[in-house]
Amino acid sequence: MDRTVLLASPRSFCAGVERAIEIVDRLLEQRGGPIYVRKQIVHNVHVVASLEAKGAVFVEELDEVPPSATVVFSAHGVSPAVRDEAARRELDVIDATCPLVTKVHAEARRFAARGDTIVLIGHEGHEEVEGTMGEAPMVLVETADDVARLDLPGDQISYLTQTTLAVDETVEVVDALRAKYPTLLSPGSDDICYATTNRQVAVKAVAEEADLVLVVGSRNSSNSVRMVELANRSGTPAYLVDDASEIKPEWLEGARVIGLSAGASAPPELVDEVISALGPRSVVERTLAEETIQFTLPSAVRRAQ
Repeated sequence: MDRTVLLASPRSFCAGVERAIEIVDRLLEQRGGPIYVRKQIVHNVHVVASLEAKGAVFVEELDEVPPSATVVFSAHGVSPAVRDEAARRELDVIDATCPLVTKVHAEARRFAARGDTIVLIGHEGHEEVEGTMGEAPMVLVETADDVARLDLPGDQISYLTQTTLAVDETVEVVDALRAKYPTLLSPGSDDICYATTNRQVAVKAVAEEADLVLVVGSRNSSNSVRMVELANRSGTPAYLVDDASEIKPEWLEGARVIGLSAGASAPPELVDEVISALGPRSVVERTLAEETIQFTLPSAVRRAQ
């Protein structure tokens, strides 16, 4: 059966992910292995495996890193407690935190300094959330139901969000917060990052035309999971796959138009492999936004060029 693949754009790597991967790659070239990385540099099994093959060593906590070794903090950011521990152990830290996550951390410190009660909208246990919550006392909520159970002190209440949330669901939570706390204070600009928003808009557009949506990404990638959920909420069956090998033939039965995208941490070549695996097809690109943002590398990496 001939098929049409609607290719959502933007898709795959965002600027923060590209920066984080380049940091590890350059350190491996400049210093040789091992280069230690706390947690997954980005949430994608293929990226992690590729860097491991080059000499990166991924660890869960800093006590697994030898004294004075080089350690990279992942794109998701870390709490001040982790930074303090690295300093105590005299580790050579290279920070690959996405600048948009760093912005949220700075907002948390600013809100706390002016005495706000802070509400963070995010997913419990996510590394980005753990890092942000380490910056200041705050309350975590995920849904409007969580908001209904809040009983917050004071009349100066502000909110922050994880950068990789579903835009529409986050609006519902913010609306619930504002209904309960009318003087709610907002961040200076949206915390959900441009790349997350763009990929959600694009996948929703192709979902409205498709019989099936495939999103390339790993299961611990928040932005990839949100894209699948968004497509499903649009009424189109959608599935998350790490690569083409995970596509089940029964998903494709009767699907003449397949929407295809990839989360911000998924390598673009994996999308090409999925297209090849889908057999005879025409490929039509649906471009909803152009991304030109680039982030500067840390000075320690630039100096060693």
